[in-house]
Formats: sequence, structure tokens, C-alpha cells
Amino acid sequence: MMNTKIYKSVFNIAGELMETAHTEDIETFNSLYLELKTICIDNENTDKDRPAQWETLADFTENLEEAVAGYEKALEKSIAINSKDYMSSIAFSMATLQVELGKTEAAIKNLKDAKISANKIEDKELKVEIDELLERLLDA
Repeated sequence: MMNTKIYKSVFNIAGELMETAHTEDIETFNSLYLELKTICIDNENTDKDRPAQWETLADFTENLEEAVAGYEKALEKSIAINSKDYMSSIAFSMATLQVELGKTEAAIKNLKDAKISANKIEDKELKVEIDELLERLLDA
């Protein structure tokens, strides 16, 4: 379970990042991004280290290679706590970026892993998205 104070901070920063992304206020966006990154780094390898904060950081990372690396870290954390919800959503997010980067084989592997993890989750929309992207890549 994620520390409530940290969760609220991550959640609030994510909301503010969404707002500033729409206003194109780059200075505020960068400041908030740094704040979120600091939370991740400060909590890394402590009992407060959770996949949600790394996944959120990766969601707002503009460099695709860096975002994939962030998702990989989030995926490691989700596997460590055996969270099927995080494992499937993070692997799916990572795969969509890998498709953009032309890394189809890596994307297919992540989607296959996501499909396995998704067997145990409630989110039917995510399951459909995983299946559709995997099918599209395998048929290509």
C-alpha cells in the first residue's frame, strides 16, 4: 500500500502537470516534473518506493527513451509487490512507446506479459487495448 501522503502528493502533482501541459507553461511544467522526480528519487529503495510514482513520472517524461526506462523501473517495482494491475498497465504503456520507437519485438514481449498479468485484473478496457495492440503488431 502506498503511503497516503506520498500518494496525494503524486496525484496532485500529476493533476497540475496535466493542467500546465495544456497551457504550455513550460517553466511550471518543468518545476512540477522536478518535484515529482525528487519524490521518486527520495523514496527509491525505501519502504515508500511504489510503482505508481515511477509510472506517473514516466507518463510525463517527454523523451521517449527516458520514459521507457521509467516504465521499466515502475514495472520492476510492480513485479516486486506482485501487483497485476500495475504490471499490466505499465507494460502496456511501455509497449505503446516502444511501438513509436520502432521497437516492435520489445513491444510484443511487453504486450504478451501484460496480457498474462491482465488475466487477474478487473479493467476490461485495458484488456481490450492490450489484445488489440498485440493483434495489430502480430498481424503486421
